[in-house]
Amino acid sequence: MAEHRPCTARNETPLQRADRNFVELLQELRVTQTGVQILFAFLLSLAFTSRFEDLDTVQRVTYVITLLLAVVAAALFTAPAALHRSLFQQGAKPRIVQVSSRLATTGLSVLVFAFSGSVLLVVDVTTGRAGGIAAGAATFLVCVGLWGLLPRLVRRAGLRQEADGTGRTAGEEPGQGDVKAPAPLRHTVRQPSGLRGAAAHREASARHR
Repeated sequence: MAEHRPCTARNETPLQRADRNFVELLQELRVTQTGVQILFAFLLSLAFTSRFEDLDTVQRVTYVITLLLAVVAAALFTAPAALHRSLFQQGAKPRIVQVSSRLATTGLSVLVFAFSGSVLLVVDVTTGRAGGIAAGAATFLVCVGLWGLLPRLVRRAGLRQEADGTGRTAGEEPGQGDVKAPAPLRHTVRQPSGLRGAAAHREASARHR
């Protein structure tokens, strides 16, 4: 019964949260799969062009490695669908989400090298070896920065904002259980004059009685 009680900020049960996370993961995989499909189609068609015979040994090795990396990335990105289909209606949705997330993360890591290798190959063929190495390295750094470093910076900034939001307000006295007004405003908060007059009138009436 514990798995059916709301346990998150969205008032979701663990199963509802797993369903939502899996749907969000599939949406992310659709974006990455499009890039992998375009890259894979380009690499497959490249082997049947007339200029492919002019590639040297380094370029051919780069092509084969990049093609294999694209295949591995495509397999990793499609594995969550196969995993879900194999374990369908077996009560393993939370575990499926965990494993699928790791597969997607590994697929992104492989895709970084596939993108870098494809750019290296194309620029090497068109401009030269030095330009290809520089373009491949730049592609690698851009992908690592946007896919790896940027999420860490965003998370760190969010944690810093949450920590600042839980700090004490300037002027408050620490160690008190109740909430007090800041010191500059403490002496300016007074009762309205009408209320003070009514209270004085009640006290005078009580004394006469």
